[in-house]
Amino acid sequence: MAFLDLLIALILGVATGIITGITPGIHVNLVSLLILSSSAMLLNITTPAALGTFIISLAITHTFLDALPSIYLGAPDEAQALNVLPGHRLLQRGEGHNAVTYTVIGALGSLLLGAALFPLFILSMAWLQPYVQGIIGYLLVLIMGYMIGKDKAKWKQSLVLFLLSGCLGLLVFSIPTLKQPLFPLLSGLFGFSILLVSLMEKSIIPPQDTAKPLTLSRKNLVKSVSAASGMGFIAAFLPGFGSSQAAIIATTVVGDIGDEGFLTLVGGINTANMLISIATAYILNKSRNGAILVVNELLEGIGFEEMILFVAVAVIAGGAAALLTLSLSKVFARMIVKVNYTYITSGIIIFITLLAIYFDGMIGLVILATATAIGLLASSWGVGKNHLMGCLIVPVILYFVL
Repeated sequence: MAFLDLLIALILGVATGIITGITPGIHVNLVSLLILSSSAMLLNITTPAALGTFIISLAITHTFLDALPSIYLGAPDEAQALNVLPGHRLLQRGEGHNAVTYTVIGALGSLLLGAALFPLFILSMAWLQPYVQGIIGYLLVLIMGYMIGKDKAKWKQSLVLFLLSGCLGLLVFSIPTLKQPLFPLLSGLFGFSILLVSLMEKSIIPPQDTAKPLTLSRKNLVKSVSAASGMGFIAAFLPGFGSSQAAIIATTVVGDIGDEGFLTLVGGINTANMLISIATAYILNKSRNGAILVVNELLEGIGFEEMILFVAVAVIAGGAAALLTLSLSKVFARMIVKVNYTYITSGIIIFITLLAIYFDGMIGLVILATATAIGLLASSWGVGKNHLMGCLIVPVILYFVL
């Protein structure tokens, strides 16, 4: 019976992860908190381990499926924000499905590599904890200084955008009543601004070729998956340090790996982060994201047996999610060219606006409008939107330094 409970929980988790993954604005943390608030009732019919299995499989599945709204609709969450622009470029070349495939390769590759290196991650965490904590803020300052300064022609504009988005991030995170602070912030900076530019330019999505050969080289595949696993470890290990910050550092480490390699890298970091967060909860008793926090509370601490169970669940869910993402991507690729792209773009803009209002009222709308203005400024200046991740990096730097 216990095995049947776990199997049902895993299947339901994957199914729920599909819904949260393809629906902009619905986050894993929201569903996890609903499970926690209903736990008194749910534990009458199942076990804490089964609820943990549901949340882990949901969270892992979500990290695969969230590439679909990011690439096809321009509506990212935090983990996929940096993938919007390269994904959109491939979509405009008729390679939207390939863009999704690269993220799936990164996610599955990092998941398998992360599972293989799991014992090493556990041993490293306890040893590294006292050494790394004090320097990460200063390290981030150096890395961002390098990234801003390397574009000698536009370093001033890059710095302005980094600081503008950083100040906006600080303001947003200082408002404790916001239900979904990241949704209007990231949607405006990355997705919304691109959608508005597409609308003004009357862009047309060309027919999508789902059989086009992949162009990711073996060298860039190895670099991307390795970097994603390593940075996923750092993101799971350090408090306040998320997948997007890890992606910024990883791109500096691996150098130019093209849009294909970048999509693979960013696709892998969030999945690796979610997997390795299980090790963080086990060895340090720390929860670095909402899903693991809820699992930790439900089980009153993750023990050795639960850790082994959840790693196995993550790998199984990831395998299923990879196949589901590729299948649904082909559906998206067929559907997006059958509808007038102006209507699709307008519909998504209205949908994101209504979601921002639904979650946080007029404040959410103001955040969305302000973030969109900064995103449009980046487009008009021709500056890389990676600098807009200052909205998350500046608060993290101040968290560590102050």
